[in-house]
Amino acid sequence: MSAANTAESADFRGPLDITRAATMVLDAESTVIGWSPAAAELLGYAPSDALGRPVTAFLPERPAGGLLPVEAAGTAGPGPPSLVGNEIRLARTRDGRELLVATATCPLPGGAEGHGPGEPDRILVASEVESLLHWESRIALLQGLATQSPVGLAIYDTDLRLSWSNTAYEREMGQPLAAFRGKRADELYGTGSFVTPGYPRMLSGVMRQVLDTGEPILDLHFRGQPPSDPGRYHLWSCAYYRLEDAHGHVLGVCEDAFDITDRYRVQERLTLLVEAGRRIGTVLDVANTAEEIAGVAVEDFATTVRVDVTRAAVTGETAAVGSPADMSLLRVAERSAPGSGTPDPGLPDPGQAGAGELPGAGPPGADDRPGTGPPGAARGPGEPREPYPPVAYPPGSPQNRSLASGGLVLDEGTLVIPLRGGGGVLGLVTFDRGTGSDAAGRAPAPDRPTTFDNGEVALADELAARAAVSIDNARRYTRERTASLALQRQLLPHHLPPRSAVETAHRYLPADDVTGVGGDWFDVIPLSGTRVGLVVGDVVGHGLRAAATMGRLRTSVRAFAQLDMAPDELLTRLDDLVGQPAEDRSDAYGGAVETYDVTTGATCLYAVYDPVSRRCVMARAGHLPPAVVGPDGRVSFPDLPAGPPLGLGGLPFESMEIDLPVDSLLALFTDGLVEARDHDIGRGLDTLGRVLGDRTASLEELCDRAVSELVPEGTSADDTALLLVRTRELDAERVADWELTAEAVSVGRARELATGQLEAWGLEELVFTTQLVVSELVTNAVRYAGGPLGLRLIRDRTLVCEVADTGHTSPHLRHSAADDEGGRGLFIVAQLVQRWGTRYTPTGKTIWTEQALPPAGAG
Repeated sequence: MSAANTAESADFRGPLDITRAATMVLDAESTVIGWSPAAAELLGYAPSDALGRPVTAFLPERPAGGLLPVEAAGTAGPGPPSLVGNEIRLARTRDGRELLVATATCPLPGGAEGHGPGEPDRILVASEVESLLHWESRIALLQGLATQSPVGLAIYDTDLRLSWSNTAYEREMGQPLAAFRGKRADELYGTGSFVTPGYPRMLSGVMRQVLDTGEPILDLHFRGQPPSDPGRYHLWSCAYYRLEDAHGHVLGVCEDAFDITDRYRVQERLTLLVEAGRRIGTVLDVANTAEEIAGVAVEDFATTVRVDVTRAAVTGETAAVGSPADMSLLRVAERSAPGSGTPDPGLPDPGQAGAGELPGAGPPGADDRPGTGPPGAARGPGEPREPYPPVAYPPGSPQNRSLASGGLVLDEGTLVIPLRGGGGVLGLVTFDRGTGSDAAGRAPAPDRPTTFDNGEVALADELAARAAVSIDNARRYTRERTASLALQRQLLPHHLPPRSAVETAHRYLPADDVTGVGGDWFDVIPLSGTRVGLVVGDVVGHGLRAAATMGRLRTSVRAFAQLDMAPDELLTRLDDLVGQPAEDRSDAYGGAVETYDVTTGATCLYAVYDPVSRRCVMARAGHLPPAVVGPDGRVSFPDLPAGPPLGLGGLPFESMEIDLPVDSLLALFTDGLVEARDHDIGRGLDTLGRVLGDRTASLEELCDRAVSELVPEGTSADDTALLLVRTRELDAERVADWELTAEAVSVGRARELATGQLEAWGLEELVFTTQLVVSELVTNAVRYAGGPLGLRLIRDRTLVCEVADTGHTSPHLRHSAADDEGGRGLFIVAQLVQRWGTRYTPTGKTIWTEQALPPAGAG
């Protein structure tokens, strides 16, 4: 039988009710003169067998278990109102069995006058003890529900007026039932309402629906303010069902409600912690993390949340340690519930111009990756970003007290918790509770008190601890990233100064968007004779290790280039350095060190362009060939001998020389630009050629187009470097050269030619110095080398003087003794010029010098 059927069949009259029990009518002498069918069923004796016999024939005089308590005998239900002398007896049945029964006696009216034999004197009722105990447990259950159950029970009549309630309901009301019996449901809870969707919000609506339909409604959540706890909202889990009598007449509706406020608060806090774990610390950014904790807490925990961090936390420096006066706080996040947030008095407006401008600070989600601009101009940590307003709290404020003590401070509706990490204080989180509407709009008045209880303080402390860990991680990341970017910017050119030989533009995109550094590099190296060295290279891998290796390679290339090495010779020297055996690389204590972190996979392309001859010599080590765009817009990729990647060793490199007409475009790039997951390198080269074929666009525009089409939104899996070079020419008006014989008279001839050319250029101030330089260099060539000799003057950003001969021995600067007759000429030359040096050619060598031009308008 189901529980519902059991409830419907329950009879609350009790087993000893005369309408149900085995009933015996006795006279004054205890003779049975009446025998009910229930007695015949219980003991097995028919009325004819029982009538006229003494009751002791069926029930011994001596009790089997003593008296039952009067309250346990059960007097509810119709019948005589007082059963007395309740006993437990051992009855004998007709078939000889012994049966334990409970009995009760009810005297009949007129007993005071006395009854004669055969006249009814009293009624005795009996029932099995087991039935009585079962009935007693039901009565105890009802008694417990009425007086001890934590579930509030109430019965409303058909007019929805309260007619009965149990003790738990009275405690909710804060007064006895008599004080509020007869009130309507909505009068008891004021502005309370149901929050379960799909049902009426008001009590009267829900109860009326149950009365009309007869369908019970279970587990509705009701929010309201009980009279016993004014000003504080509670949450109940409620159920409603219709009450009917035995004939189906509707009597009213029953409500049972269990206060789940505390359980709901615990669930809220657990949910808030789970949400905090999901939402706080999603990115390594101090401002983002501050916004995340404010967004999590203001929704369900506080009316206003403010996050102030130290300047050191934003810039990535060590966490602040010291007194509050030594800590500079910045307001990085503030969030308030709609219509409830009010700014702190005396605090600056976060939007005021120029307040707290701070390096490394920026709005959430700001992109700090070096992008389409020059590496030196890329915005990131360590450079100005969105300003944050400074915050100064008065000495007695909760915030100042929290900083001074290093612990949380609870001041009525304000809770301040320090953010601790990295061995110091990173900032403060302030939780405020106001008196406005609930943040989620769930009730027209606050559903929580304006103060924080112990559980909420512990929750806020946990939230702050999680935020502190994320902010400290962001601080460490900012510090490491700033160092990484500083390293990258030191390794790559800060800027490319203008050159007479070429016009340049470049882009650099590291694939590692965490550190912002990579292994690709490019460079433009000034060489003697107004020539320029062009370099692009690629180191396998990303991040700091690849960047450090790249930096060493770039430094080596610049050093070799300053020696005026040919491209193939330079790559050979670089290959030897990269492939140097580990046993040859040791530190001062004999331990092996890694000079380069690559064995194979590093590639390089090196080219030298001469604006006088308009010729370009280039060689590559496993790198992609450059793109060459002629003045007519035609794009080609020279069939430059590939050469092996750096580090293999033993394989030769070959140079290739090409003519570049004036206004030609040379594009040097790494494979990250033209190779991607969704297309092969051939497609990338075709796209690059199409972009570069636009002769009307500037170099900066071409760089932007190439990056946007080939690496949209930084989608390349590899680092990307692009260097565009537009060639120029130094014409006859700026270059003068002569051929001389290797004779002593050529010294004077060289002085005359140089003097005449300088006067023609208007550089008379440099005549004396240039005559000394030419005399010394030509004299050395005549004395130690052989003819023919070459003299060339180039008027560029400096005055270049070159003397070429067929010798292969370079002159050396030496210090002559006081009694030496010679050896001072080259020393004097070195003192008169800015730079000087030697470069070797297929036919000999060239000694060159550079002198600064006089200021414009001088003389």
